[in-house]
Amino acid sequence: MPRLVMKFGGTSVANIDRIKNVARHVKREVDAGYHVAVVVSAMSGKTNELVAWCKEAAPFYDHAEYDAVVASGEQVTSGLLAIVLNSMGLKARSWQGWQVPIITDEAHSVARIADIPSANLDASFAAGEVAVISGFQGVTRDTGRIATLGRGGSDTSAVAIAAAIHAERCDIYTDVDGVYTTDPRVVPKAKRLDKVGFEEMLEMASLGSKVLQVRSVELSMIHGVRTYVRSSFDDPDNPQLGTLICDEEEIVEKQVVTGIAFSKDEAQVSIRAVADKPGVAAAIFGPLAEANINVDMIVQNVSSDGATTDITFTCPGADLERARRVLMDAKHTVGFKALETASDVVKLSCIGVGMRSHAGVAAKAFQALADKGINIRAITTSEIKFSVLIDAAYTELAARTLHSLYGLDKAA
Repeated sequence: MPRLVMKFGGTSVANIDRIKNVARHVKREVDAGYHVAVVVSAMSGKTNELVAWCKEAAPFYDHAEYDAVVASGEQVTSGLLAIVLNSMGLKARSWQGWQVPIITDEAHSVARIADIPSANLDASFAAGEVAVISGFQGVTRDTGRIATLGRGGSDTSAVAIAAAIHAERCDIYTDVDGVYTTDPRVVPKAKRLDKVGFEEMLEMASLGSKVLQVRSVELSMIHGVRTYVRSSFDDPDNPQLGTLICDEEEIVEKQVVTGIAFSKDEAQVSIRAVADKPGVAAAIFGPLAEANINVDMIVQNVSSDGATTDITFTCPGADLERARRVLMDAKHTVGFKALETASDVVKLSCIGVGMRSHAGVAAKAFQALADKGINIRAITTSEIKFSVLIDAAYTELAARTLHSLYGLDKAA
């Protein structure tokens, strides 16, 4: 029998009624002839509550004990769903991460999956069971402690399990019915995509689209796991297929631009009048890296006399104050004259594999934004995307302008 992994997020299992609705989705696939593994998140809001308890208990807590606490949310959900499935006449049992086992490294709260032996799940399927698995968690290889995978880790659990058991596909059920050309709350004309390539989805996830967690897309691409994004709020007896995340070769008609993503959690840092000499960039970005501050867009402008340069970069908005402190501490080494920052900025990105074979894609965007009076603060490009940094006040105008420019309003 073919195997299928179904993953349900927090809003999909927010209460008992929704868990019963999830069970109907699971029963449909079992009746269709699949061996099903279900990966569940904690009920909506529960993980935040558990995290808050840890912080209230002690401001500087042990991360291994933190994992023991926050992993309990998914354990509750998996048990409840197994109870409901059994009450419907399906044979089901819950599996905690350590029972599967999902083996991880020792990095508590941000663990990475090292291995998932399939023997236990193979036996569960052979017994005719639906395996209901607690997502977001595993067990460390060396110490045997519960470890969590970071926020959004249930998506990663699901794709990794699908790869381990050689599932036909992995269905990620959430509160939206697929991947859209951009955020429909900002651009009402946004269209749901039938298919998106792995590379495009990886860029969209990393550049602001919140539909899938970045690491889950990475795993899908590496292992070739065909992944659907679907809505758990569809009628279980008549669901929509949603959006398929797949290999580029499966997509016959490729748009030049597939989607537009934007990230509001951005900050801009400009370092003025830095000496233009070897080692200066290392003196700036080395301390930032040591402080675990992720730097993204970097722009350097050399003065006309060639003696000094201005360096501008972006970082997550939450890291702005730390970045400022790190740079001020390094001022005597770097020797800059002024440090300027801005937090009212947005990174807007256009993604599409069609850019590989079409020239002038970004230039059209720059002209269209200029025509709307939108100033570009910084630009970065890669083979299948380009990003611009703009003032936050122009987010909606810019997104709608580019969405129309590339014909996404008319996407099928």
